[in-house]
Amino acid sequence: MATSSVIVQQIMKHIDQLPLDLQQRVLDFTQALVPSASQGVPGKQLAHFAGLIELDDIQAMSRAIEAGCERIDANEWIH
Repeated sequence: MATSSVIVQQIMKHIDQLPLDLQQRVLDFTQALVPSASQGVPGKQLAHFAGLIELDDIQAMSRAIEAGCERIDANEWIH
């Protein structure tokens, strides 16, 4: 099994060979993998917002999410 430093060296070797635009995509991808320091707030702090959004608005948001977020682009990383 490779150590962390060996893996980092291998990754760097491959990244150095990529054009700048692909290096940026790798950076974006790795940043998305690392959990941010701020993961949100406890639900208790949000409880006072419960019921403030109208049901029609919630349903419209749900439809928009279902229409736009349920698609998979199998070629997304190939461009």
